[in-house]
Amino acid sequence: MHTFSSGRGLRRVLAGLVSVASLVAGVGAPLAQPVKNIVLVHGAFADGSSWARVIPILQAKGYNVTAVQIPLTSFADDVAATQRAIARLNGPVILVGHSWAGVVITEAGMDPKVTGLVYVAAFAPDEGEQVGELGKKYPPPPALASPNVDDKGFLTLSADAFKKFGSDLPASEALVAAATQGPINASAFAAQVSAVAWKTKPSWYIVSTLDQAIAPDEERFFAKRMKATTTELKASHVSMLSQPKAVASVILDAATKSQATGKTPGE
Repeated sequence: MHTFSSGRGLRRVLAGLVSVASLVAGVGAPLAQPVKNIVLVHGAFADGSSWARVIPILQAKGYNVTAVQIPLTSFADDVAATQRAIARLNGPVILVGHSWAGVVITEAGMDPKVTGLVYVAAFAPDEGEQVGELGKKYPPPPALASPNVDDKGFLTLSADAFKKFGSDLPASEALVAAATQGPINASAFAAQVSAVAWKTKPSWYIVSTLDQAIAPDEERFFAKRMKATTTELKASHVSMLSQPKAVASVILDAATKSQATGKTPGE
């Protein structure tokens, strides 16, 4: 039988055993992965170009950015388009939604690749809630006072409404947004989410204090309910156009602080 000539030798052996045990325990242990994918989802009456001023800022920081073109034909179609965009990416994702897209990312954010959510002046419903009903608790938004509805049930807004949407933009830019708007099917506003990602994933919320499309107090309600990291901007409904640096800063904060663990989500 081997004997130890000193207490020092015994301590070396024990230390070695502890190291081996630590290595064994660490096999398969989750490793933090930095987020490099950011998916941006536009709101109603818009398209992916609404993120045009934010995208270069995020790309300059080394992020892989995707601006989804949701069809606005139905809630299900918009969620499906967002899910397809996420599926094409490798690694963890920060999912960002503006306005109507808050509903979309609340459902699509359940994807295991999504590690954080950013709501930009956006709806954030819970199960059983309809966007059209939620707003009735607050003053009627001026920008949505008189939408046009065609015979297929699609809503559009007048040029004057877009000036209220972007009250802190030059009038010429608001008119461009009006000319390029994406009509939304009115049925979307009656949709209900079947899953709520903000209940299980870290969330950030940007409140627009000058918003004329969603009441600022409604936005504060959403942010408080989801316990989001909240930023208030003295901005119109389209803060990503009027204050892109401030919006990008919040998205970058989410990307820095949200990490996936273990294998790449979705693998």
